[in-house]
Amino acid sequence: MSYNIPDHLKGLNDSEVAASRRQYGYNKIDGVHTSTVLELLMNILKEPMLILLFAISAIYLIVGNYGEALFMLLAIVVVSAISLYQDTRSKKALEALEKLNEPLSKVIRNAQVIEIPTHEIAVGDLCITEEGKTINADGEIMHSNDFSVNEASLTGESLSVFKSRESEDNKVYSGTLAVSGLAVFKVEQIGAATRLGKIGVSLSGIKEEASPLQLQIRSFVKAMAIVGIAIFGMVCAVSYYHTQDLINSLLNGLTLAMSVLPEEIPVAFTTFMALGAWKLMRDGIIVKRSSIVETLGSTTVICTDKTGTITENTMHLKHLYDYRSDKILDEKDFSDVALSTLIDYAMWSSEPAPFDPMEKTLHKVYEQTQSNDQRKAFKMIHEYPLEGKPPMMTHLFENAEQQRIIAAKGAPEAILNVSTLSENEKNKIRELIKNFGQQGFRVLGVASTSFEGNDFPLKQQDFRFDFLGLVVFYDPPKQNIQEVFRHIYDAGIKVKVITGDNTDTTRSIAAQAGILNTTDAVEGKDIMEYSDAKLMEAAEDKVLFTRMFPDAKLAVVNALKKQGEVVAMLGDGVNDGPALKAAHIGVAMGSKGTEIAKAAAALVITNDDLDKLITGIASGRRIYANIKKAIQYIISIHIPIILTVSLPLFLGWVFPQIFTPVHVIFLELIMGPTCSIVYENEPMERNTMLKKPRKMTDTFLNWKELAVSIAQGLIITGGVLFAYQYTVQNGGNEEKTRAMVFTTLIFANILLSLANRSFHYSLFESFKNRNRLFVVVNSLTFILLFAILYIAPFANFFHLTGLNAGELGTAIGIASVSVLWFEVYKWVKRVK
Repeated sequence: MSYNIPDHLKGLNDSEVAASRRQYGYNKIDGVHTSTVLELLMNILKEPMLILLFAISAIYLIVGNYGEALFMLLAIVVVSAISLYQDTRSKKALEALEKLNEPLSKVIRNAQVIEIPTHEIAVGDLCITEEGKTINADGEIMHSNDFSVNEASLTGESLSVFKSRESEDNKVYSGTLAVSGLAVFKVEQIGAATRLGKIGVSLSGIKEEASPLQLQIRSFVKAMAIVGIAIFGMVCAVSYYHTQDLINSLLNGLTLAMSVLPEEIPVAFTTFMALGAWKLMRDGIIVKRSSIVETLGSTTVICTDKTGTITENTMHLKHLYDYRSDKILDEKDFSDVALSTLIDYAMWSSEPAPFDPMEKTLHKVYEQTQSNDQRKAFKMIHEYPLEGKPPMMTHLFENAEQQRIIAAKGAPEAILNVSTLSENEKNKIRELIKNFGQQGFRVLGVASTSFEGNDFPLKQQDFRFDFLGLVVFYDPPKQNIQEVFRHIYDAGIKVKVITGDNTDTTRSIAAQAGILNTTDAVEGKDIMEYSDAKLMEAAEDKVLFTRMFPDAKLAVVNALKKQGEVVAMLGDGVNDGPALKAAHIGVAMGSKGTEIAKAAAALVITNDDLDKLITGIASGRRIYANIKKAIQYIISIHIPIILTVSLPLFLGWVFPQIFTPVHVIFLELIMGPTCSIVYENEPMERNTMLKKPRKMTDTFLNWKELAVSIAQGLIITGGVLFAYQYTVQNGGNEEKTRAMVFTTLIFANILLSLANRSFHYSLFESFKNRNRLFVVVNSLTFILLFAILYIAPFANFFHLTGLNAGELGTAIGIASVSVLWFEVYKWVKRVK
C-alpha cells in the first residue's frame, strides 16, 4: 500500500534501532504484576479447605495417629496440585489471550514501511498511524493528512482534535486514538516514560468487575460457609456432651466442616471461564475478558453493521454515472474519456493514503484509467473531514503553478444539498440513486468547485458545488451469510442491522442475506428526535436502522438494554466505537476492523466470519449449562456426605463416627476433578442452539432446579443410611457398616455424575456425547475403591473391611435405586 509519505522520511536503520533499544529498552509498561507459580501456590494454601486439612493433620499428630496425619498431608499435596494445575492452566490461557491482543504497529525503517509488534517500537522510530488505529508511543508529528486524534484516555475530552506538524500542539500520545487521516510521528517516549505510563494506566491493571453469575456463586459459597461454621459448632458440642473427648469432638466437627464447604464451586467457575476463553481463541475468537464467555450464552439480540460483517467489504466499483453526458457506464467502459473528470475528482476527494476500501478502489481505478498521474504534483493545502448528517468530505489541492483542485464526495443526499442543480434535476438524480439502492449498490456523489484566495469557508457546506456524478459500488453479501442468520434465528436471537448506508441499499442487501422483516426502516436523524418511549418501541420493533451515526447507534443499543435485552453489537469502524463499548458484548472484526473498534469491543473475530459469533454463543451456552450441572452435582453429593457425618451422631446411632476426615477427603478428591475438569469438558447437548436464550437476570439455580438437586441429595442420603441400618440389623460391626456406607456413597457418586450430564436427556443418550475424562476419573475411582476394600493395609487405614459379592451387589443396588429414579423423572418430563 502506498502512503504518499515524503521521501526524506527514511526512519532508523538496524544499528540505530539496536542502539536505541540498549539505551531505552522495549515499549512496555512494567509494574503490571503477574503471579509466579510460588505466589499461586501461596494463594492456594490460604484456601479454607487447605486450612481445615492442616488443622486436622495437626490434631492427628498431637494424638499420635501418624498414619492419618501423613494421609492428610498427602491430601494437602494432591489438593494443592489439582488447584495449581487448574490455576496455571487458567493463567496460561489468559496470557495467551493477552499476547494475541497485542496490536502490530507500522514504522518506517531503512526507508521501508514495515509492521512490528508494538512492544518493539524504539525511541527515534518513525511511526505511521492512520484512521482507526491506537497510537502506541509518544512523539512529534513529522507529516500528516487530515489527521485528527481523540485524547479522551488522557484528557477526558471526548471531541477529536486536528493536529499537524504546524499546529501549536504537534505531539501525539500513547493510548490515544487516530480518528481520521494519517500521521507520521517521530517516537520520543516509550513504555513507562510515556504520559500514559506515568499516569500508571494499564488495561491489565484495571480490576475486572464481577459478573452477575460470579456474585451469585460468591453469595452461595459464603452462605454454605456460614452453615458449615454453625454445624461445626453443633457437632463439636453434641460430640463433647456424649464423649467428654475434646480431640475427637474437634475431629468430628472438622470432618463435617469439610463436608459442608463447597470449595469446588469457585474453582470450577474460574476454570470454566478461562478454558472457555482459551478454546474460543483456538476457534479464532479473541475474548478480552474471560467472564464475557458467560454473557455470550445470554445474547438475545445481535446488532450488526452491514459493511464488512454482512458483506464482503470488497467495494467493487460496479457503475459510474456521469452527469454531464447523462450516461451510466459499467466497468468495461471506465476508460471512456467522458468519465475522466468524474474519476479524477472521485480520487482527489479521497484520502491521499486511503484507509477505506471504497477510497482504495477509487485510487486503483484512477491508476488504471488516467494516463497522466498527477498525485505527486499536487499537495493538499486544506481539508474538511467527513462530517454532517448525512456526511460528506472535501479536499483542496494545489500544485507548484497554483492550480487548484477542490473535490468533494459523500452521501448523495449531502452532495445534492450543496450542489447548484435545480430541484427537477435533483429529483432525477434521486430516482437514479433509489434504483441503484434497490439493487443493493452503495452510492456516493462526487462534486467539484473553485475558490480564489485562502480565506476558506468555515464549513464545506458553504461552497457551491458543481455536481459531477455518482460512483456506484457493489459489496456482495458473504457466501455463507444466509445460513449464519438462520442459525441465529433458530437460537431465538433477534437481529438488527445498524448501518450508515441508505435505506434502499440496506434493505436489498439484508434481504439477500436472509434477514427477516426488512420492510420498515428508520433513519438516524429520526432516532435522535424520538421520545424515550418511542425510541424504545422503535428499537424493539424495527430491524433496519439506516443512515446511522455514532450517537444514533449508541441510542439504539441503550434503548435495547433498557428493554432487558442482552445486546451483542458487531462493528469494524471508528463510528462503531461508542456502541461497541456500550453493548453487553462488543464484537469487532479482526482483519478489516479498526483498532478503535477492537479497543472498544469485548471480543474480536480474527477472520471477520460472522459464523464465529454463533460458535461463541454456543460456547457460552455450553459453559453456562455445564457450570449449572457441576454446581447441581456438588450440591446433590454434599448433602449425603453432610448428613451421613452428622445424623448418626445427632440421633445417637450405634456407630456415631461412621466417617472420619480421611473418608471425607477421599470423597473430596474424587468430587473436585469431576466438578471442575470433567464437567468443563462436557460437549454441548443436542438442541442447545434451538432454545431461546436464558434471561441474564436469572439466578444460576432457580428454586425448581435447587429443589431437584436437594431431592437427589436427600434420596441418596436415604439410600446410604438404609445401607447403614441394613448392615447393622444383619449383625455387621463398625468396619463392615462403614464399608457398606462408604461403598454405597462412592457408587452413588459415580452414577450421579453420569445422570447429571443432562437434566433432560437419558443417561444412555448422554453417552453419545463423548467425554473421555468421565471414563478416566470414574475408572480411577473404581480402582481406588477396590484397593481400599480388598488390600489389607488400605482397608486397615480406612478402618473398614472387604465386602463379599452379595454385599457389594447390595451396595450397588442401593446406589442405583438412590440415583437412577432421576432417569424416570427425566422420562416423565420428556413425555410431558
